[in-house]
Parts: sequence; structure tokens; C-alpha cells
Amino acid sequence: MATEEYDLVILGAGTGGYVAAIRAAQLGLKVAVVEKGKLGGTCLHAGCIPSKALLRSAEVFAQTKNSEEFGVIASNISLNFEKVQERKRKVVNQLYKGVQHLMKQGKIKIYEGTGRILGPSIFSPLPGTISVEMSNGEENEMLIPKNMIVATGSRPQTLPGLEVDGEFVLTSDEALEMKELPTSIIIIGGGVIGIEWASMLSDFGLEVTVLEYSNRILPTEDEEISKEMLRLLKKKKIKVLTNAKILPESLVKNATSVTIEAEHKGSTKSFTAEKLLQSVGRRANIEGIGLENTDIEIENGYITTNEFYQTKESHIYAIGDVIGGLQLAHVASHEGIAAVEHIAGETPYLIQTSNISKCIYSNPEIASVGYTEQQAKELGYTLKIGKFPFKAIGKALVFGESDGFVKLVVDEATNDILGVHMIGPHVTDMISEAGLARVLDATPWEVAHTIHPHPSLSEAIGEAALAVDGKAIHL
Repeated sequence: MATEEYDLVILGAGTGGYVAAIRAAQLGLKVAVVEKGKLGGTCLHAGCIPSKALLRSAEVFAQTKNSEEFGVIASNISLNFEKVQERKRKVVNQLYKGVQHLMKQGKIKIYEGTGRILGPSIFSPLPGTISVEMSNGEENEMLIPKNMIVATGSRPQTLPGLEVDGEFVLTSDEALEMKELPTSIIIIGGGVIGIEWASMLSDFGLEVTVLEYSNRILPTEDEEISKEMLRLLKKKKIKVLTNAKILPESLVKNATSVTIEAEHKGSTKSFTAEKLLQSVGRRANIEGIGLENTDIEIENGYITTNEFYQTKESHIYAIGDVIGGLQLAHVASHEGIAAVEHIAGETPYLIQTSNISKCIYSNPEIASVGYTEQQAKELGYTLKIGKFPFKAIGKALVFGESDGFVKLVVDEATNDILGVHMIGPHVTDMISEAGLARVLDATPWEVAHTIHPHPSLSEAIGEAALAVDGKAIHL
């Protein structure tokens, strides 16, 4: 069995893993990555990128059907879903080649296979030696790292008793690979992923039903954002039922459809569609990687770490979806950078959760950073609220997308911006200004007096900042 020593070995080459590897190479560490799938992980191959490619095609299709509003007459509009999937694959492949180039550029060794952490051995007095079962069937490799990062990501969660069959019952993994679209679908879960799929499939022309267990969709977003999105989903003829408890044992499949029941307000309701999509969260990939050979602690299915992403085994770190929290690609990337810099003896920038921007790529989009109004009140703040609608923004009217608003949550005592929440056109491209305002501890006055170009969608941010003190100009 071949052995090789490294300063750092990373289990998993998703966004967090490969970014950590690149930063380690920049700092002069000898680094290797173990990946049983493809470089880029879930985000690139079964998450962020392919889903956004499909969302873009759905947006173009929906806009084209309404092109007469812009004076553009288009006839015989149809959807070629095979071409949609082909475009998605091209985007993914181009980015995949880019990641491969970055690995080669950083002289990062890639082991294609499944890595497993071994306990103390003749190679090391500490747990952390890694046995790699190579995907090509060759002899196992033995890696001896001084430090390790676990970045094995997550997979879709499913409801007990509601088994995925890939034909009638799907998760996002199977849905991304559909060869043709059904005419109707039931989506279980009205969180971020469920709402993105509901928006996308509705824009593709499907009859969509969303069943959410909580009392509102997008329960982690500001309540006003949830209400506005619910209004706009209903405007798109999407059926949404909240406070719905799914009864997995009621599932019935026949030749062309699937039926399931849900308890709602004391009664049982039945729903039928061609397919059913489970969107009930994600679970960490922590099985089968040898954690039992270490003193690493697991809590509620996630690896526990300190602020530097060290586990109880100080030479083993963990980042990304396996540690829970905000399971977002950009979060995993920054966690990876912080972990590597701590390994290298640098002083890493420690992430503040309240400064992390979150995005939902539905139509319209949602973006937020900081505390919701309810969270801020629960923390004891006395608030000022500034809110400004896109219907009063010229660029939004030009786009033909004027639904939604920008909302600022501000501490009345200090004038600090506690949170910014947006729903409307292209807000995922606008939220970074709000994120920067949070990092720099900006006040509404400073945001308002940043001159926003006209006409631009970003004017809504400046106007919302003015609205905090009742000084909005265009409303």
C-alpha cells in the first residue's frame, strides 16, 4: 500500500473543500484532496449551478410568453426541455473544467476515491491517517496528513416512509436530471429549495402545489418577505398550503400519477399530481468516513467545531454543510479559508453569521442579510423600519418587474442597520451592498448618501434608507 505525507488533506472537493485547498496551496502547504465524485461537489453538479441554469431557462420562457407587453410579437412559443438540460450541462462542464485548472495550477494532488479516517497507527500517534479506496479499482492509498479538513457536504433529506424511487417521488437530485417535464407536481416543503423549484416549474408551465408544515412559507425569512412571496406565488397560480402535515403512509402511485394526503386544520386533504418532489432540508454526509475512529463530537447529526472550525481533535477541522448552520456554498468557502489560515498560523477573519447574505433565486428573487424584524425585537431592540417598493423605481418599470420591496431594520438607539431584506428583480445581485453596510457598521444616513445611479434598481436601497426617517423622495 502506497503512503504519502501531506501538510493538509481535505475530505471532499465541493465548494468549501476546493477553495480551502487553493488557499492552502497559496500559503505554501503541501495539500491533497480526496473526492469520490467530481470536483465542485453538490453545488456545481447537483445544486447551485444546475438549478440556477434551469431557473434562467424558465425565466426566459416565461418572459418570452409575455413579450407582447414589450411590443415584441412572438408566435409558436414552445419549450425544448432537452435543449434546456443541454445548456445546463454546458454551463456545469465549463465551470468544472475551471475547477480542474485551478487544482492543477495550485499543484494540488487529487485522489479520486472514498476516504476513511483511521485511528492512531504506526504512521501517526493521532487519529487522522486516511485510507483511500480508489475509484479506479487500484490499490488503496494511505495518506498521512499533519492536518485534515472534513468537507464532505450533504445530501437531500427525506421524510420517513416516503421513499424516493426516481420516477414518481423525487428529491432535487433526481429532479435536476429529468428528461422531460411532467404537467403537474406536488412539492413537499416551502423552504428555500422548495420555493425555487415551485417558481421554476410554474414558469415552465407546470401546475404546482406546495405543502408546507410550518405556518408560513420561507419561515427563516422576514415575515413581510414571506407574505409578499406567498402573494406573488398565488398570482402565478401556484397552490400553497401551510400548516400541512404530510401522511407518508397515504402515498399511492398508479401508472401516471401519485396521490398523497396531508392533515390540515383538523381535516385530511388529498393531492394528486404526476410527480412529487421532497424538499425538506439536507442531512450531513458523515457516515462511512471513519469519524468513529476519532474523538470528534456529533450533535443533531452535525460535526461540532470551535470558531476556527477545529473539532475536538485539534488537528482535524470541519467546514460546510457537515457542521450545519447556514448550508450555503459561499459560507463553506469562507469557512474553508478561515480553517486553512488557522492551520497555517495566520489570523483568520472569523465569520459573523448575521453578516452573511442569503439568496433565493425564485422569480422574483429574495435576498437578505442580518436580523429579521422579529429576531431584532426578540433581541430587545427598539426599531425603526424603512421600506420602499420597486413599483416606484423607474428601472423596475422598464424591466416590467415592479413587484416587491426593500426593507431596512434599524436600531433606533444607535442607528445601526440590523438587517436588510429584499424581494424583487435581481435583488440577489444587490444584496452585497447591504452586506458591506453590515460589515462596515454603516447607518441608514451613510447608505442614503451613497449616490445610487439613475435609473438603477439599486435606487430602492437608497430610498429605503431615507424611508427609515420618513425622508424617502419618490414615495
